[in-house]
Amino acid sequence: MTAFRILLVILLIAVVTYTIPVVIEEGLSSLLPTFFRDILTMTWPGQFNFDFLGFLILSATWTAWRNQFSAPGLGLALVALFGGIPFLTTYLLYLSYQTNGDIRVMLLGEARS
Repeated sequence: MTAFRILLVILLIAVVTYTIPVVIEEGLSSLLPTFFRDILTMTWPGQFNFDFLGFLILSATWTAWRNQFSAPGLGLALVALFGGIPFLTTYLLYLSYQTNGDIRVMLLGEARS
């Protein structure tokens, strides 16, 4: 579990460190138009964005499912959809401590484990 937690922290720091200068240079208003424009152009950046969108949808679906599609779970799923790695790494770190590292409870939730 320690190695997994370290990986989560490294991913979180790396993505946030990369994101800060991009937001400063590009701003947030160009994010979605650029993201979807690249997908529509049918190029490698678009393919990557489309693939990434699939991961975001899976992350959001798992988050909602783990929380039994409750109102808070649906709220977290929305954050997962738009939050990407910063959300998922933070959420998994939180769950790893909340569940005392029990991976079964961490991934399935209390009700299913």
